[in-house]
Amino acid sequence: MSLDEKYTFALRKLALLGGLDDYIAVSSRELGDALEMSQQSASKRILELLDQGLIVRDLGARKQRIKITPSGSEALKQEYNEYRRIFELTDHITIHGTVKDGLGEGGYYIGQKGYVDQFVDKLGFKPFNGTFNVAVDKEDIGKLDVIRATAGIFIKGFTHDGRTFGNVIAYKASIKNLECAVVVPERTIYADVIEIICQYHIRRTLGLSTGDKVEVKIVL
Repeated sequence: MSLDEKYTFALRKLALLGGLDDYIAVSSRELGDALEMSQQSASKRILELLDQGLIVRDLGARKQRIKITPSGSEALKQEYNEYRRIFELTDHITIHGTVKDGLGEGGYYIGQKGYVDQFVDKLGFKPFNGTFNVAVDKEDIGKLDVIRATAGIFIKGFTHDGRTFGNVIAYKASIKNLECAVVVPERTIYADVIEIICQYHIRRTLGLSTGDKVEVKIVL
């Protein structure tokens, strides 16, 4: 969702006033002061934001109550990620997290020939039969949106023995200079966990255990 800068500017000001988390009581004059415009212009901007579905409003006796909608929040998140790439990122991004036990199903999926052949061709290695899972630190979860906004390496899904295996997006990565790749299934169950494949058993090779802190450098 790409918005006119005047709308994202107004959303930023409303978010700074607390409108991202809950309704805030704000008059058109107060919003005009925040936006450095007249009360009349601020009233018009509110109507425009309402029309765009970026805010919802509850009219009170003296002050209106305004809250940013999920669409407005998504627009702010997109702008945040763009600025983050400008000021924080170059050709890679570093994710900090904790080694986490998986569900034990990674090896079954990663070992499918339909995936393995593509991993070898597109990533340059045949993965060890399993995934290395990292629970992403709370402050780095926003970086996952930046990663998912990039193209990555497309691994096409397939059907085998009547069972469908979905598409996967892979991103080349490294942990302590050990080359690997983050894989994001089309139908992932994880929101704050990244799954990693490598030609080696990562835990044994790097001496890592559940709960250990790790840094994953992901190529964009």
